[in-house]
Amino acid sequence: QLQLVESGGGLVQPGGSLRLSCAASGFTLDYYAIGWFRQAPGKGREGVSCISSSGGRTNYADSVKGRFTISRDGAKNTVYLQMNSLKPEDTAVYYCAAYAHGSSCYLTPHEYDYWGQGTQVTVSS
Repeated sequence: QLQLVESGGGLVQPGGSLRLSCAASGFTLDYYAIGWFRQAPGKGREGVSCISSSGGRTNYADSVKGRFTISRDGAKNTVYLQMNSLKPEDTAVYYCAAYAHGSSCYLTPHEYDYWGQGTQVTVSS
């Protein structure tokens, strides 16, 4: 069974950092493009960042450019989202998602076939 599990969320003060992890079981992430999305209460799901299957291409939403960094570790079958300089408006449930053979990657949810259950990120003083 293909499964994605996010971890690393929590409560952090403005200006702080968190690193989210997206671990896969039942399949090898090497062949998949991975995206991170977030959804705040009362809002739609927003694409945050993505990385191609090779890791050679990444995309970021304008709202997180220069603050967030996506990376992948094939040996650990995990993709990370390093989030720095966090702002209250970054508060949301964060999801990772995957689709196969992604030579590029997209910040649109409909491209993705597999989703994790989400992890809560709260930025507040």
